[in-house]
Amino acid sequence: MNRRHFIATTAALAASSLQASSQRLKIGQIGTQHAHAGGKMQSIRGLGDIWEIAGIVEPSEQAKSEVYAGLNRLTEAKLLAMPDVKAVAVETAIEDSCATAMRCIQAGKHIHLDKPGSLDHTTFKDMRLEAEKRGLTVQMGYMLRYNPAFELLFKAVQEGWLGEITEIDAAMGKLADPKTRAQLAPLPGGGFFELACHVTDAVLTVMGRPKSVHAFSTPVGSDGMKDNQMAVLEYAKATAVIRCNHADPFGGPRRRFNVTGTEGTLEILPLESGRVNLSLNKASGGFKKGTQSLFLEVPKDRYVGEFLDLAKIVRGEKKLAWDAKHDIDVHETVLRAAGAWKP
Repeated sequence: MNRRHFIATTAALAASSLQASSQRLKIGQIGTQHAHAGGKMQSIRGLGDIWEIAGIVEPSEQAKSEVYAGLNRLTEAKLLAMPDVKAVAVETAIEDSCATAMRCIQAGKHIHLDKPGSLDHTTFKDMRLEAEKRGLTVQMGYMLRYNPAFELLFKAVQEGWLGEITEIDAAMGKLADPKTRAQLAPLPGGGFFELACHVTDAVLTVMGRPKSVHAFSTPVGSDGMKDNQMAVLEYAKATAVIRCNHADPFGGPRRRFNVTGTEGTLEILPLESGRVNLSLNKASGGFKKGTQSLFLEVPKDRYVGEFLDLAKIVRGEKKLAWDAKHDIDVHETVLRAAGAWKP
């Protein structure tokens, strides 16, 4: 199995199945201020056989980006009043995202809500439970959920290849430019809240809710931004250490996710590269005993899996794999880990 191509996702089959449908699904986008907003719109536009874009809600100059060219400009009220719009991508600034999501839910729309969802936990929890009550989906914008390396990891843990998990080591950093620092400095949770939420979601997908969370912050800069943070998530027989350093010039290539258990270890490095080192105490899942390096094919579009999955959910072909309890637990854990928890 050395150097083999392991495709943990069936995105191509899903795409062909969805494209066979005679009717496209209508979707709109509210906001362009989130860091992922342009990328999400580009992904939706690239799935034109599946999604039809009703329009975009954004009064600011930022909506003049080329990725939004030719789209209908709508008010939020008009978009949400359209009965044939089945889903809305919420890509506002973090401060506005949860209230916007709640209005979409109250209008009967499924939503793709970009991370981390809200500055306030009660607001997030109320929104997530309201969607559950109405039978609507909230797909959080955690793209690692659909990365083939992480899909392999989740499969390995679920099927017990690694035995009982004893430790997780994760890091997600970058060298933040002055504009990014200015945007993140006002956030109580700093860089961890905005960025390390991705790997926190993955930790809880593997381990569930931790019994305790210990947060550390040792700022490097002098602008008030929490730019160098670490959290330790404590479980009954395991710990997960998550680092988020926004003063790291090699933050991108150093991003990693390592899970170790009593029967093996799986390391993803760099985070979105598709490169995996798998070590097993005994042959499992079609992989041999010992250490092997894998290269998994990663889609060029890091968000395409999200909107392929969302289409299947909207059509009633499946349910989202991450439920309200998971999302609520992740949101609370991210706030605690970022030192921003308010009981």
